[in-house]
Amino acid sequence: MITRDVADGIHLITHANVNCYLVEDQDGLTLVDAGLPSMWSMLLELLADRGRRPDEIKALVLTHGHFDHVGFALRAHGEWGVPVLVHSGDSHLAAHPYRYTPQRNRFLYPFTHPRSLPLLGRMVAAGALAVKGVSDTLPLGTGAAVPVPGRPTVVHTPGHTDGHCILHFPDRDAVLSGDALVTLDPYTGKSGPQIVASAATKDTGQALASLKAIAATGAATVLSGHGKPWTQGAEAAVSRAVRVGAH
Repeated sequence: MITRDVADGIHLITHANVNCYLVEDQDGLTLVDAGLPSMWSMLLELLADRGRRPDEIKALVLTHGHFDHVGFALRAHGEWGVPVLVHSGDSHLAAHPYRYTPQRNRFLYPFTHPRSLPLLGRMVAAGALAVKGVSDTLPLGTGAAVPVPGRPTVVHTPGHTDGHCILHFPDRDAVLSGDALVTLDPYTGKSGPQIVASAATKDTGQALASLKAIAATGAATVLSGHGKPWTQGAEAAVSRAVRVGAH
């Protein structure tokens, strides 16, 4: 599914409860995350709908290197020459998107949270087990606006992974939170603002601490890696996620 303008000039592609985003401005396009392999056709559809061309995509920025965010990154890089940017803490993970050790066993966790099984099944059907990593990446700078279309300010938010980052678009009053804060957790099936379960998070304590950076943006809209857009403000989203806590 494609939802246009979930924030000013930011468009959502979502499939199998996995999200990625296309950001437009007068200088071109920026992709944020690459979802799952089957979402490639949806990207092509969105480009055609907006009257934009693949050569207008100036960068693919990964919030982190997990398989469900690396999805079609290698294809975009190989076929279109799109530069892929990722924090140095996740460059190895982006190249090997299944090689990570979460706090709890991710294979056993769904059996204690059966509501997650349909969600995870849809991800598998969408290519979650066939993602190829991308090793030819550029380092993603933090603490300042990145010179890509949309000029997001990138903030390092470790916990979910070592190199996880969020992207703040102050002029659009939006923050792309990746998996630092989601509104649907595929590993539990629970909705609402929260961090991702320990079955897919390296350090839940650190992830909870990193929520402060999301609240500090003061953004009206939070666009996450899983789940629907949150339009009641970053501070309210973080407050709810803190109450939910680690799981």
